[in-house]
Amino acid sequence: MRADLSPASGRAAADHDRGMRLLRGVLAGVAAGEEPLTHVTELPERPAAVVDWPDWTPEPVRAAFAARGVRLPWSHQVEAAEHAHAGRSTVIATGTASGKSLAYQLPVLSALTADRRATALYLSPTKALGADQLRALRELDLPDLRPAAYDGDTPLAERDWVRAHSRWVFTNPDMLHRGVLPAHDRWSMFFRRLRYVVVDECHSYRGVFGSHVALLLRRLRRVCRRYGSDPVFVLASATVSDPAGSATRLSGVDCAAVDQDGSPRGARTVALWEPPLLDDVTGDNGAPVRRSAGAESARVLADLVIGGARTLAFTRSRVGAELTSLGAKRILAEVDADLPDQIAAYRAGYLPEERRELEAALGDGRLLGVASTNALELGVDIAGLDAVIVAGYPGTLASFWQQAGRAGRAGDGSLVVFIARDDPLDTYLVHHPSAILDKPVETTVTDPGNPYVLAPQLVCAAAELPLTPACLPDFGGDTARAVLDDLVAEGSLRKRPGGWYWTQRDRPHGAVDIRGSGGEQIALVEADSGRMLGTVNQGNACSTVHPGAVYLHQGSSYVVDDLDLDAGLAMVHTETPDWTTSPREEVDISILDTESRTVFPAQGGGAVEVCLGNVAVTSQVVGYLRKLPSGQVLDQIPLDLPEHTLHTRAVWYTITEDLLTGQGLDRANLKRSRIPGALHAAEHAAIGLLPLFATCDRWDIGGVSTALHPETTHPTVFVHDGHPGGAGFADRAHTALTAWLTATRKAIAACECPEGCPSCVQSPKCGNGNNPLDKQGAIAVLTTVLNTLRR
Repeated sequence: MRADLSPASGRAAADHDRGMRLLRGVLAGVAAGEEPLTHVTELPERPAAVVDWPDWTPEPVRAAFAARGVRLPWSHQVEAAEHAHAGRSTVIATGTASGKSLAYQLPVLSALTADRRATALYLSPTKALGADQLRALRELDLPDLRPAAYDGDTPLAERDWVRAHSRWVFTNPDMLHRGVLPAHDRWSMFFRRLRYVVVDECHSYRGVFGSHVALLLRRLRRVCRRYGSDPVFVLASATVSDPAGSATRLSGVDCAAVDQDGSPRGARTVALWEPPLLDDVTGDNGAPVRRSAGAESARVLADLVIGGARTLAFTRSRVGAELTSLGAKRILAEVDADLPDQIAAYRAGYLPEERRELEAALGDGRLLGVASTNALELGVDIAGLDAVIVAGYPGTLASFWQQAGRAGRAGDGSLVVFIARDDPLDTYLVHHPSAILDKPVETTVTDPGNPYVLAPQLVCAAAELPLTPACLPDFGGDTARAVLDDLVAEGSLRKRPGGWYWTQRDRPHGAVDIRGSGGEQIALVEADSGRMLGTVNQGNACSTVHPGAVYLHQGSSYVVDDLDLDAGLAMVHTETPDWTTSPREEVDISILDTESRTVFPAQGGGAVEVCLGNVAVTSQVVGYLRKLPSGQVLDQIPLDLPEHTLHTRAVWYTITEDLLTGQGLDRANLKRSRIPGALHAAEHAAIGLLPLFATCDRWDIGGVSTALHPETTHPTVFVHDGHPGGAGFADRAHTALTAWLTATRKAIAACECPEGCPSCVQSPKCGNGNNPLDKQGAIAVLTTVLNTLRR
């Protein structure tokens, strides 16, 4: 059932389930005159589909599950286990809390029990998830498994024991890349006996990271073949579109999909929420400003805790988690001095024992509310939650439903509140509920053929075992051969009659960052103490840690004193100034090659041209603004920093000037002076809405608009991937161009602001300080483009 619910009607609605009761309690705290609720959906409960254990299940395994309260499995668990037991690689793509762990534990534990020499490998995207799954496996208390973690937290003294004795190793792609495959000869017995490889939360492997992991898994399979094994892959994922195709691209082996969920689910109320506008507060160019999603989340979290509801609030950043927790504590302190102790923050950067204690405290009710980054999104077993707050769209529908699925894990009724940030995509979603509630989740985007990913991966593969022509089909065939020729030409590899060889003494793995572009990292160091705070990618250093930049790390504020790109160092000192900093950037874009060009003639002359291809984006940070929290600019400070060039993928459209300046049917009727602002606003809004059509975040992409591009010779808008070689996002945008630009135009036109605001055309990452921007001009441009495309 679906129902639109205003605050007033929400308070009067029938008190028919727990989710709605919780929502009514939250709405009771809304100030008079505010109407933040834009839509409510009720998702019905789903009964369980229980089946018998497979007849091949060893009795000790069956008894171990029964001792943990699992009397009989659900249908999808057995379906996936049957595939794996029969030697077929499979992906189980069912919802959060659907018991995917048992689906892969059952065949793996059966194999390890039946064959005391067999081994298994488990991969997770985060150490926290791996630790949680390892703890659950140990609680089954089966003999002679010797499961163990092998990751960055494993003491050096224990690593030799894990290699020699563990039969089920829990690690992550980073450690597999840097610590296991480079030393595969020391793991020879483990690989020789390897029966299963489990890849958990595989939907999180997307973009450049996913492309690296796809090639990493091909390297793993090659090493396994070297020792005579051919393991079955079992992948687990939140519900994704085309799970079989996604899993096959990631693993390199054909995967059967299991996507019919047989687990029970309680009724769930999903509320879409837009924070109100702030009185007497304006932002850039006088734009209206909404209450932040973080502040609104703190209030909703406090209301739910007061009502006794176990609640998890997801935020977009570590700082956001800390601030949401602090805000809720302040509100609760005014109600009851004991209540603030029942709120905590959870994020990466805490010690493992601190995270485990927080997880246990939330699970057993000692904590009622936790504000978290997505560190609690991926599989950590938190049961019995009454409510989830999603503060800001997490970038993909898969992540949204993964976070929402944390509510009602015990089968009870629950509440999910999605609170929009002041952002074009979030604003669009809360006013177009079908885009989030009725749309199928995305297919993960990976491109193992990206030469910027493939080249370093081939170097690592050659350093592990010489590459031969027989290896190349797994790595892309002709594409891999062309990249190898380039690597030989530059001296990275040597070609011999038998194949391609790594000839250096040092292994190349340490220089390849599989979570980024493979480039060098800039270390942030506290000048007074010499303590290393963290790292940033060199490509982002000039815009994030330039001299004078305010940098937030684990809730603390620092100011950058010096940036030395050659030494890879940014020196900082502790300071909490009254202002924030925003870089000012000059960007040029040149077209390297055009793969696709389509011309759409307009009625009465002129045309729109849509293209896809490779581009070079040259950017230079030329200064920064210091701004007060109100948005007032204090000053602009110049900088002398080098240019940075990014070779990547882009989609772009051109529109002849007569279509923009002309009057009449399908003409924008703009003065020439308005064209730059109109194109700039259209570009910003398009970037903001692209995550709805491609599996990306707005920080994964960039854009350039110009009233006259020297190569196209027309007004042009580019949207490009933010990663070397591209990550598949521009290609997705090209495929969905009409739907994407339609949603963009609709989002701008629906915004109530008069001249443009963060909810429609302003961007938090604009290198030109959101100037110039012409909201009405953007609507005119997009209307003209869409009318021409549709004709």
